[in-house]
Amino acid sequence: MGERNTMTTIDRRSKKRKIMPSLLNFGSDQKASQGVRPRIKPVNSQRIIDIKIDVPLLLVVITLLVFGLIILYSASYDISFQVFDDSSVLFLRQIRALLIGVVAATLMLFFDYHKFTRYSLYMVAFTLLALVIVLLIKDDSSNITRGLFQGSVQPSELAKLVIIIYLAVWLHSKRDQLKDIQFGLLPLGIILSIFCALVMMQPDISVVVTILLLGGLMFFLAGGDLKQIALLLLLTILFGGLILLLIPYSMTRLEDFFSGLKEPIRGSYQVLRSFDAFIKGGWFGVGIGKGETKLTDFPVPHTDSIFAVVGEETGVFGAILLVALFSLLLWRGILISLKAPDELGSLLAAGLTVWIVTEAFINMAVMVNLLPFAGNALPFISYGGSSLFVSLVAIGILMNISYQSKNKMEGKDNNAVVDLRRWDGGRRLSSARGSSSR
Repeated sequence: MGERNTMTTIDRRSKKRKIMPSLLNFGSDQKASQGVRPRIKPVNSQRIIDIKIDVPLLLVVITLLVFGLIILYSASYDISFQVFDDSSVLFLRQIRALLIGVVAATLMLFFDYHKFTRYSLYMVAFTLLALVIVLLIKDDSSNITRGLFQGSVQPSELAKLVIIIYLAVWLHSKRDQLKDIQFGLLPLGIILSIFCALVMMQPDISVVVTILLLGGLMFFLAGGDLKQIALLLLLTILFGGLILLLIPYSMTRLEDFFSGLKEPIRGSYQVLRSFDAFIKGGWFGVGIGKGETKLTDFPVPHTDSIFAVVGEETGVFGAILLVALFSLLLWRGILISLKAPDELGSLLAAGLTVWIVTEAFINMAVMVNLLPFAGNALPFISYGGSSLFVSLVAIGILMNISYQSKNKMEGKDNNAVVDLRRWDGGRRLSSARGSSSR
């Protein structure tokens, strides 16, 4: 009896083991027989977030801003204490400009760049008015007047941004007439001349050179006639020669540059001190805040010469990192330009990107005597609220163009991309993506 009960219990258990799997699979077997696949619910299901802005560009800019704030505080605390009796005044002003710039960039992210076609003329008028007001405000102690509100606002920085926006809108609207000199080079020359003349009266040669470079570049990208571009280049050279004759210190800078190329010890004082800073920094620098060159009568270490502070405190490694960051910014900006929904976005993205990166490389090249001295700031790094503000606005516009590109990709077939000057061998921007502004 005991053995029979034991066998019965074992049989029941084995039957349950055979029945339970069949019960568990009953639903799936039934669905499979009806042609329906069983729904398998993942254990750790995660919701995928579709980010429509250019994340690599955003990360590059954030890195530049953080790095810039750290270097700026190190470069400015001594001069800030000497002038304001407080080592953090200039740093806090930069923070304030950064916060305002971030708000402006965020607004630009949600501002349809096609609306610039309506407001570009008003922006030009406002900027020209501001440049005229700067000239009307004279400082008896100096012949150089560049800012409003005690120098805290510089319209010349705004002029760089506005000229890019206006030229993008104008060249986009006249793209079919650019080969005619009456609709191409002549109006372009008038536009650039007005801006350059007002800036020259300040005077600010670096801004003049930047405006001329940007004007010529955007005319080329928009499909301007190569003969007209060659003529524009010739006129620019003649204009540069006129500047050398009218402004004595510009000739001195050019002579110092060529002397430094022949023999480094004969370069300008600023370049020699910059070399000294890089030599002290070596490969990995003396450490943030431990640099000495900025404390020993080094010209404007917190603005034009801040790259030398980078070289001393972070070494060649830090300088290369900074060059790499701006190179990444160039890559992302050009990619946004090529994938823009239309020619207007493509021109805007290319112009804004090249402007920021060109200013950066000019500043860095000057400090190692690869270019004649110019007063270009190092974007996102140098002290200056106006420069930081307009740079962040430019990034906001780039983000908006990228955002609209991704939206269009989701809505329509977006295999074709806008190709600046049709790099496949053509002369004009492709119109396959739609040329009309919204």
